[in-house]
Amino acid sequence: MEVVEVYEIQYSELLQLSSSSSSSSSSSSSNDHKMIEAIIETLGPTGSGLIAITGVSYASNLRSQLLPLARKLALLNPHTRNRILKEHNLGSDVPLKNPDRSVSSFAMKLEYAEVSELNKSTSTNSVDSLLYAEVSSDHIEREPYDMEFRNLGSIFKELGFCMMELGLCLARICDRAIGGNELEQSLLESCAAKGRLIHYHSSLDGLLLKEAERSTGTGKRRANVKRGEGWLAMNGKKSLEGSDSNSISYDDKSCGIHSNLWQQWHYDYGIFTVLTAPFFMLPSYSETTKTGDLFSESCYDECPSPIGHTCLQIYDPNKKRVLLVKAPPDSFIIQVGESADIISRGKLRSTLHSVHRPTKFENLSRETFVVFLQPAWTKTFSVTDSPRANSMLNDQCSLASDDEQQLGHDNYKLSCEIQKIVPPLSSRLKDGMTFAEFSRETTKQYYGGSGLQSNR
Repeated sequence: MEVVEVYEIQYSELLQLSSSSSSSSSSSSSNDHKMIEAIIETLGPTGSGLIAITGVSYASNLRSQLLPLARKLALLNPHTRNRILKEHNLGSDVPLKNPDRSVSSFAMKLEYAEVSELNKSTSTNSVDSLLYAEVSSDHIEREPYDMEFRNLGSIFKELGFCMMELGLCLARICDRAIGGNELEQSLLESCAAKGRLIHYHSSLDGLLLKEAERSTGTGKRRANVKRGEGWLAMNGKKSLEGSDSNSISYDDKSCGIHSNLWQQWHYDYGIFTVLTAPFFMLPSYSETTKTGDLFSESCYDECPSPIGHTCLQIYDPNKKRVLLVKAPPDSFIIQVGESADIISRGKLRSTLHSVHRPTKFENLSRETFVVFLQPAWTKTFSVTDSPRANSMLNDQCSLASDDEQQLGHDNYKLSCEIQKIVPPLSSRLKDGMTFAEFSRETTKQYYGGSGLQSNR
């Protein structure tokens, strides 16, 4: 598959383009106008719907501290994990009791009122203070896990607020180009966003979860470790470092061309989704065999992406093909959601995407942090006052022409398969719908039931 590099903009440039002085000044440079045009083109119908923000230096430590905690939380025993999540005001929107899950997700509501308290001018000192704060003596006497996760909630919120501010800045820029301030106002009226810390499981994680589930005592745990050693001896270094065999699929609905996905094809239905560039981890074969303990946290090391991209993949309706997304390691990726597509009357294009699971690295895990920015639940959508907004109801995930079918049978087949999975916008959106109604109908058609995302 073709790899596409996301359009990049420096954080300082984002601030400049979104500032009130820049938008109101008649002497704004032609370079600013060109950059805004490039951003809108990138996020519009002919672009990728993605943009990368680089140079957010004060958030680098927050990202490096938070993302490794995703895997550790996912593999904790349920009792300890539940206690830690409760203490830090975190929940989950996936069934964490299911050892066959391919994703573990930990979520928190983030209030816009608190974003204004983020002081960027003293960010370095405040971040260092946050990460290395002294722990009171009553915590020292508790379990080691409490020390490791002692700042989980604070780091989660601080990084989340930073990412919310990035989304607000981009909304101001888009409003400036489109006219009005509906995008930014829609975000602020919602009062809150949703942060989600996500661990995408490796095959080895699946083994550990199943072994831990069988273990009910110290004796059985020893037996599980021995069984793990047997698995390691049987599969060897090739399994730990990557093989040509297909990775295990944890999604019972995954089959055929979709069995290599961590996350199935879908549109985000909010305004913007802000993501950290992912953090990858691989088990260390030498350390694992040395300790003989597959449960040892020290056996897992951060690594640069072994496949050279983020594993995020998008479907480009213009090229009728899947594109793998490449972005700088420390960047933040902002992705357009369906609500922005609707509110902008098609001037911004929502991004159809999934998360690719590399079959040659079945024990690779992926960590990321995502903030979903959405309008207020009472926001009313109109699709009748713009030809583009009305026509976009039917052009999502459109099939290739006859000529394109002949030139790319695999791409055509993939288009057909995606269309079976992704419910068309025309079946989910009606004129005059509130965002709450649109959200409920979208979730219902993706997952069934009452429209609650309990299995995501």
